[in-house]
Amino acid sequence: MRIKKAILLSVMLLLSHAGFAQVQAWGGGADENLVSFGFSFQYLLQDYKIVRQDSWRTPIRDPENGKDLTSPITQISSRPSPGFTVGFITRYRVAEHLELRTTPALVFADREINYEFEKKSDALNRQIQTTSIDLPLLLKLRSDRLKNFRAYLLGGVKYSLAVSKGKVDENAAPLQQNILNKRGIGSYEFGIGCDIYFEYFKMSPEIKVANSFNSVLAGNVPLSQPLSKLFLHSIMFSLHFE
Repeated sequence: MRIKKAILLSVMLLLSHAGFAQVQAWGGGADENLVSFGFSFQYLLQDYKIVRQDSWRTPIRDPENGKDLTSPITQISSRPSPGFTVGFITRYRVAEHLELRTTPALVFADREINYEFEKKSDALNRQIQTTSIDLPLLLKLRSDRLKNFRAYLLGGVKYSLAVSKGKVDENAAPLQQNILNKRGIGSYEFGIGCDIYFEYFKMSPEIKVANSFNSVLAGNVPLSQPLSKLFLHSIMFSLHFE
């Protein structure tokens, strides 16, 4: 009787294991290939980490005649502004749990700086619209696969190149002149995500954070007088398909 129970239990375990194997989706074979490709969409939020000059409260002055254009400054801030990217994926399998990945993308994003003054009516909001190409190189550390799910960590570096470099409109009023950013920006980024396997493809929801290595502030216009450095900060919500 005990032998029959043991045999029955073994059969049930084998059947359950077979059933478990059958629910494993192939994922289009992305993990089996040494190199695979895909595409991605990202929603991102960008803002600046602002380093002010020691004399940042001083009223903004006209560079030509030295006259005050505003009352003294009380606050300079940057709110997260939305953007999106469209890109492609190239993945190289280094080892069972390690991948090298690049996701070049075209980025459309806004960045914002807000100025508040003692005189409330002087308040200013400046949006810096950018279109750039992101060229990241990332290492992806994957967990063991559990059915159709696998978690991962990733980190690496990124170089962003503006498609067109902004210019100062010298004919514009001093307070209307654009704050410029450097054309090339180096950043580090890290994040977490998960691979979800379907029959013919693999989908990977992901969240990343990126920070520029150096200040991105360029040029010298009246609104940049109180600024010492601007560091670019990004949060990215991504969907990758392979």
